Amino acid sequence: MTRRHVPWLLLALLVLIQICYPLSTGATRARLTVATVVLGYLLAVGHALLTRGPRTAAALVAVATGGGFAIEALGVATGFPFGSYDYSGELGPKLAGVPLIIPLAWTWMAWPAWLAAVRLTTPAARTPAVRTPAGHVGRVALATVGLAGWDLFLDPQMVAEGYWVWRDATPALPGLPGIPVSNYLGWLLFAVLLMSALRPLAGPAVAVTGSRDAPMFALYLWTYFSSVLAHAVFLRLPASALWGAAGMAVVAVPLAVTLLRARRRPADRPAPARTGVDTPA
Repeated sequence: MTRRHVPWLLLALLVLIQICYPLSTGATRARLTVATVVLGYLLAVGHALLTRGPRTAAALVAVATGGGFAIEALGVATGFPFGSYDYSGELGPKLAGVPLIIPLAWTWMAWPAWLAAVRLTTPAARTPAVRTPAGHVGRVALATVGLAGWDLFLDPQMVAEGYWVWRDATPALPGLPGIPVSNYLGWLLFAVLLMSALRPLAGPAVAVTGSRDAPMFALYLWTYFSSVLAHAVFLRLPASALWGAAGMAVVAVPLAVTLLRARRRPADRPAPARTGVDTPA
C-alpha cells in the first residue's frame, strides 16, 4: 500500500461506520459516533500531513483542534458565541466541560471544506497567477459556509440523540426546535476565524489543489449526500434534511459539478501550481 492509498482506506472505513450508525441504537450508536469522529480526524490530519507536510498538519491541528477546544470551552463556560448549552456524558471524557472528541470534529470537516473552497475558487488556467486580497476573502467566505453549513445536519442529529442540550433554545429555525439561532451564528463566527488563520499558518501549499485531494472532495460530497439521505429516511429528521441540504449545497453542489466537468474535459484541468504561489479566486 502506498501513501496515496491511506486516505482512501480511512475514508472507506469511515463510510462503513457511518452506514452502520442509523442501524444501531443506544450505547452502540454513541460508540459509533465517537469512532466516526476519531476516524474522520485521522483522515483529515493524515491527509494534510501526507500531501502537504508537517507544517500544514500542525497548522490544521493548531487552528481547528486547538481553536475548536478553546471556543467550545468558552461556549460551555459563558454561553458565547453559541448560546448556553451542556454536554452529556455519552461522548466520552471531558475537559473543561467539553468532550475531547468535539475539537476533533471541527478538524475533521474543516480540512475538506477548505480544500473544496480552494478547488472552486481556482480558475481553470494552466499558469499560476499572483494572489489577490479579494480572492483570498472570497475563498475564506466559501470555506466558512462550507464548514458551517454542515452544522445544519450535525446539531439536530446530536441533539436528537441527547449528546448535548441548550438551556434556552429560542429563537430557533423553523422545524429545528431545541437549537437556538445563536448556535449557527457562532459556527459562522468561529469558522471564519479558523479559515482566516489556516492559510497564513499552513503556508502556500494549502492554496492549490490537485488529484491528491480527491479523497477530501469525496469525503465532503459523501458527507453531504449521505446526510441528506440519512436525515430524510433513516433518522426521521426531515427538517434538518432540508436545512442541511440547502446550507451545504452552497459548496457541495458546485464542487460536484466542477469535478464532473473536469472528468469529462481533461484538457480543462488546471496544471498543478508551483509550491509557494497562490492563484486568484
